[in-house]
Amino acid sequence: MSNRYPFTAVVGMDDLRLALLLNAVSPAVGGVLVRGEKGTAKSTAVRALAELLPEVDVVAGCRFSCAPASPDPGCPDGPHADGAYEARPARMVELPVGASEDRLVGSLDIEKALAEGVKAFEPGLLAAAHRGILYVDEVNLLSDHLIDHLLDAAAMGQSHVEREGVSVRHAARFLLVGTMNPEEGELRPQLLDRFGLTVEVAASREPEQRVEVVRRRLAFEDDPAAFAARWADEERVLRERIVAARELLPKVVLGDAVLLQIAATCAAFEVDGMRADIVMARTATALATWAGRTEVTSEDVRQAALLALPHRRRRNPFDAPGLDEDKLDETLERFKGEDEPDDDPEPDGPGDGGPGGGGPDGGGGIPPQGEGPDGPAPESAEAPESAPAPQGGGAGERAAVKAGEPFRTKMLSVPGLGEGAAGRRSRARTEHGRTTGATRPRGALTKLHLAATVQAAAPHQKARGRSGRGLVVRRDDLRQATREGREGNLVLFVVDASGSMAARQRMGAVKGAVMSLLLDAYQRRDKVGLVTFRGRGADLALPPTSSVDAAAARLEQLPTGGRTPLSAGLLKAHDVLRVERLRDPSRRPLLVVVTDGRATGGGADPVALAARAARLHAADGTAAVVVDCETGPVRLGLAGNLARELGGTAVTLDELRADSIAGLVRDVQGNHSATRRAA
Repeated sequence: MSNRYPFTAVVGMDDLRLALLLNAVSPAVGGVLVRGEKGTAKSTAVRALAELLPEVDVVAGCRFSCAPASPDPGCPDGPHADGAYEARPARMVELPVGASEDRLVGSLDIEKALAEGVKAFEPGLLAAAHRGILYVDEVNLLSDHLIDHLLDAAAMGQSHVEREGVSVRHAARFLLVGTMNPEEGELRPQLLDRFGLTVEVAASREPEQRVEVVRRRLAFEDDPAAFAARWADEERVLRERIVAARELLPKVVLGDAVLLQIAATCAAFEVDGMRADIVMARTATALATWAGRTEVTSEDVRQAALLALPHRRRRNPFDAPGLDEDKLDETLERFKGEDEPDDDPEPDGPGDGGPGGGGPDGGGGIPPQGEGPDGPAPESAEAPESAPAPQGGGAGERAAVKAGEPFRTKMLSVPGLGEGAAGRRSRARTEHGRTTGATRPRGALTKLHLAATVQAAAPHQKARGRSGRGLVVRRDDLRQATREGREGNLVLFVVDASGSMAARQRMGAVKGAVMSLLLDAYQRRDKVGLVTFRGRGADLALPPTSSVDAAAARLEQLPTGGRTPLSAGLLKAHDVLRVERLRDPSRRPLLVVVTDGRATGGGADPVALAARAARLHAADGTAAVVVDCETGPVRLGLAGNLARELGGTAVTLDELRADSIAGLVRDVQGNHSATRRAA
């Protein structure tokens, strides 16, 4: 018996359990993205699902899990003759965030391929997940190049491995399940759309339910086997119901009236493309068969929309996922078929009326928590209302001003060649990009430089006794390609929120500019941080994070007023960058100071103190840009002076726009370029 936490022992989280079970019934739904705060048992529920999946028949000895009835004709272990097969449990394969490309897609023995012409292929995680579950914890932190491979496999149902003209292809169809904490950053839209369903999870605020969660978890940790045994009957019932629902699935009728409701709903919510319509149709069908019915109803369509559409409605990373349920109900009512009753009929048995016999909100067909072997569990508490926005305090403070409309900004980049995390901002040595040279490999060879390898091996062919057409290649001959691409940076915003910036129209424009830079940082895969200064000091409003929308939320709530302690803001930023260099030394920082350059607080000579703080950043070699917010016919040029002290450059709000006449790209320069501009 497995020692995994039983699926039926999970308390609450009805939407999550339902979404997972629908995918177990119909893998064509397309997987689940689980969004939620840390510590909400996201991973526990996903791992428990694997125990409920039916066994799969595979060709005996095939490393790629080919089905005996229809083996993959291009399988690297094929061709498969009719013969032995075996049944095994469906696999759940976990993809670590830090996995290498070869670990995901598999690896080729390049030395053997060059010397012998043999495709010696070692399967990766995509092959292992075929006909099973591919689970990615913290999927939003996955590297871009791994996401690209996931997108390809999810779109085509196949994985391709290419190494210098040597190609291997194999089937890779899997149920993609990902979990993420939105506070740590959002997903790329392309990958977000590949998840069929999405659910939001949060810890219950009901004390009784929290007590039940703790009680069950402690019992499981004390004796996993005994705890699993107590839930074995419930697990067996649920497993049998999944099998029965799968058998019923081909008999379900998806009528024209229901298809019209699905199409009208997707059109009403302006989702991109047609994938949402297809996913909704498959989800509604799975809901019907899970309820034991062979006909899809409007209630199935409604539940399918709540699961399939929220993550497809985001227009930019600052939009919160969600669905207007009143608008959804109006759309479904408007396009309801004439033959469909106004009210749902009462369920006739445990298989009717939606999952679990209690409608789609009844816990996904799981036995009611009160009937479990550990006794009753309280009902879920309603979601708490959103917290009110922080109120300003202090004399002269003004309420937060709404940000102006974001716009496309020029690309601000760090000079030189870095070696940080893959991204889209500054030049860097990366695993992917254009080839710039060759070097001896350190460790396993991942990117072969063919010309350099042949050049290294050629002088030794006679001594090695070459007699045929093949090239005699030794390990020492292999050369690794060095490549140049783009990296993501740490963009630390230092925003002036003092009284000199507090004019409503002006602060709205400033916030709009910072929002635009945040959107640019999201698209270029940067980490961001936010320091604000006003009144008597500076605050770290947001520690460096990958969650750009968290920075946007803090910026929206930012009040203004008081004096201008510019030096405090720069010193706070210096402390933040010092700590981040220790945490992530390969990620280069870009300091963006948003101010009019005035300094009216922080000491007896605030201007001199600000200049001294700026020179600390220059001494560290921090790339910096000052966004000059000064307006009016008479300008003092204080932001330009600050930029020179920082060893960076200054741009006005107008020059920050990508379509301004100042040019398309502005790199952050050093002291010498700033001096030339001043001259």
